[in-house]
Amino acid sequence: MSSHKSLLMFLSSTGFNETEYLVISNDIKKAGYNLFIVSDAHSLCIGSNGLKIKNDIALLNANHNNFNGLIIIGGNGVKLYWDNQILQRLSYKFYECGKLTSAICSAPIIFAKAGIKFEKGVCYPADKSILESCGIEYLDSPVVISRNVITGRDSTASKEFAETTIHYLRKKL
Repeated sequence: MSSHKSLLMFLSSTGFNETEYLVISNDIKKAGYNLFIVSDAHSLCIGSNGLKIKNDIALLNANHNNFNGLIIIGGNGVKLYWDNQILQRLSYKFYECGKLTSAICSAPIIFAKAGIKFEKGVCYPADKSILESCGIEYLDSPVVISRNVITGRDSTASKEFAETTIHYLRKKL
């Protein structure tokens, strides 16, 4: 597998936001990037409305060295991963290496709890106080870039999040 133009996308085993997944993954693939789904699901990740997606890589086996960036899709299911140390460590390794580290909806909380130092960010508005309690300045914007961290508000920002991610990658790769 060539790591050139390869991205890792995390989906929670259940309850991922299907709109975010479909819009972002389609745009990323159309832009010419290889996308690999990572999850701790045993066989299929099941979205909030029943969409089933097979993961390519088990979360335990994911290696940041093989990819140019990480995208974490939000949804209610991702809240179960806020304190997941394996996902936090993986996220931190992407960040520490200066690679794209991006999350949308409720997922940016994982970065904040992992100790990733992005000064400004956005997340699902109901989770704002958690982001702020981790020392991140919440900006009321659809998408925020802070160093190599891109955060998105919610599914309504999916298109802008995807476009921002692609633009960022084109500048860096």
